[in-house]
Amino acid sequence: MMRALSIVFCAAAMCVAVAALPVSPAARAAQKKKAEEWKAPALPDGKDVVTDSSDTLLRVPEGVKLKDGVTVAKAAPTIDFAYIPGQTYAGKPWSNWGESTFANGKYYTSVGDHLAPAGSAYVYEYDPERKTFHQLLDLKKLLAMPQGHYVPGKIHTALTVGKDGQIYFGTHRGSTTVTTDKYHYKGDWLVRVNPDGAKAEVVAHAPVAKHCIPTGFLDPERLIFYGGTAPGEGKDDATGVHFFAYDVANKKVLCDVPNGPKRAMIFERTNGRVYYTTANESGLVRYDPAKGGNPVPIEGAIPGLRASSEETNAGTVYAVSTGQGGREPALYAFDTKTERVTELGSPLVGSVSYITALKADATGRYLYYIPGAHGGADKEGSPVVQYDTKAKTKKVIAFLHPFYKDKYGVAPVGTYSYALSPNGATLFVTWNANRGGKAWDTCVLSAIHIPESERPTG
Repeated sequence: MMRALSIVFCAAAMCVAVAALPVSPAARAAQKKKAEEWKAPALPDGKDVVTDSSDTLLRVPEGVKLKDGVTVAKAAPTIDFAYIPGQTYAGKPWSNWGESTFANGKYYTSVGDHLAPAGSAYVYEYDPERKTFHQLLDLKKLLAMPQGHYVPGKIHTALTVGKDGQIYFGTHRGSTTVTTDKYHYKGDWLVRVNPDGAKAEVVAHAPVAKHCIPTGFLDPERLIFYGGTAPGEGKDDATGVHFFAYDVANKKVLCDVPNGPKRAMIFERTNGRVYYTTANESGLVRYDPAKGGNPVPIEGAIPGLRASSEETNAGTVYAVSTGQGGREPALYAFDTKTERVTELGSPLVGSVSYITALKADATGRYLYYIPGAHGGADKEGSPVVQYDTKAKTKKVIAFLHPFYKDKYGVAPVGTYSYALSPNGATLFVTWNANRGGKAWDTCVLSAIHIPESERPTG
């Protein structure tokens, strides 16, 4: 008797089942052989981390045409490069989907195997001084679900460090076909892990019943987790996508409403207010934890809000729109004091779009991002972009492709996950990377040390 195989296409982090075909014994044998042939990624000579600096990183790749006004750095960065540990079996594929963070001198990042119905995701700590990794969490081991039950294969929210020193995040599915009653799906999890001792625990299971959590973050001072959901059956329309606020300390839902944020929110740290574009793109709304109740509409709009930076000392949050569905992405500045939205223009350095994270330095002068999150970054050299918020200019500080493909046989092709050190000197990036397949099959880390001459303060 042949079993059905669901074929899933992924675009912009949204997985949609489009067909079901029988799997023949020969096909199953081929799949098994492929899994057996999969080799764990490794750097030459058994090294865990390699360090490079080369003018090749500043060379515009052949065939790549930059947009008018885009410049390239004059001084090459020094880059530490490594495979994320634990990739000892074939994922489907190994990938990163949620924003990482930097705290207490360490970089924290998540990766997952994207397997379904029972996948696993991991949280790692990277020490840039020692150049060592430490696994903080194996999600499958923590949840310890019975055989045949759904287990998340992704962490799609940001990792956020609370005032209690613990890292908070939400979980997400590897496939829309498995968040169903067939696999005993009740909803996804809010989890925290303490970097000191790597003790992890579940904060809440199914804060929104039978919904996954593809976007979210913690208010570190008030210990409120904010999330945007997707219904288990995959109907991500305005009714299906929810916004929720969860009081971590008191373990209760403060707000749960439809027409929530699809993939990003804006956070104003002083008062803890949260802003997002509704799923039906009717405009921006504000949730104020001091007032409670439901989010209320405000003036202004950021159509297709996809990512936002942390608030700068000047009270500005930078945001970017999705740039999908035939629309070009745009950069925005959101003034948290006046709630005014200012459009800054296109973030593109070439034709590759889809930016899923923005990182601003402490001064608010420089904004960093990487186009091509869901793959395709390598088509334009996997550029790492610095946007000067004062001069309104774009500069590529490094092209990581084809340098790493030529030297180590791996191409960084996209990322959802990066963090900037507090002094603005190092951008840590967890990449989805390709060792020769059609999309990507592994995750790598690059710690990009930006020359001081490329980030002047004057």
